[in-house]
Amino acid sequence: MILCHIYKNTMTTKKPSQPKNNQSKLAIAKTADTPPSRPMNADNRLKFFEKLSQHIKDPVTELNYSNEFELLIAVMLSAQATDKSVNIATARLFPVANTPQAILALGVDGLKSYINSIGLYNSKATNVIKTCQDLLDKHGGQVPRTRAELEALAGVGRKTANVVLNTAFGEPVMAVDTHIFRVGNRTGLATGKTVLAVENALMKRIPSQYLVDAHHYLILHGRYTCMARSPKCGACVVFDECMFKDKEKWADL
Repeated sequence: MILCHIYKNTMTTKKPSQPKNNQSKLAIAKTADTPPSRPMNADNRLKFFEKLSQHIKDPVTELNYSNEFELLIAVMLSAQATDKSVNIATARLFPVANTPQAILALGVDGLKSYINSIGLYNSKATNVIKTCQDLLDKHGGQVPRTRAELEALAGVGRKTANVVLNTAFGEPVMAVDTHIFRVGNRTGLATGKTVLAVENALMKRIPSQYLVDAHHYLILHGRYTCMARSPKCGACVVFDECMFKDKEKWADL
């Protein structure tokens, strides 16, 4: 990029400073926006999940919860927020209110006082209150077990519904977040321009024996190894199977 500076009617140009090392060069390329890699073949997809399952011994969510309702609320609060920040908030909220009735008793303003450290807490509080009311009015206070019923709740979209179906009820569904979208495209496991396209591709391409746990394998791999800006290719257990064209460069850093 050329930066133009105008001073006393004189235009001069200044070249950007050069990256100091290979890592900064690669970072400038925005690895998070890397184009989709070539598709991974079936044999490598099987090896990919075999290796992840050996490396990730406990493929579970990092959100803290003790029942289906707490999980639903935690996932709703996690939109555009880290699991760590949600866990801090729910550690204060759930001991006080962890049922639809108890959260409704707090009211919107009362709920906000527990979750105001999380981004978008105003709209999240409103949606949680509406959802609690719907759970009582339409589902006997229980978390529904179908995607359609979950998505009918305020603030619950396809991704949240899929997380609840998979994590709470063990359904073989795939919730695609930013980490999984990146891993699918970067590795060539399942490519697509939209979240739904990647979800559909993953459902077709993940070996059936790994499908229930695949969401957590991929999100944990994306969170701690196949990271957006600085993927740890040199320490990646699925390096050989991955189709990322720059993996050798990142492995050398």
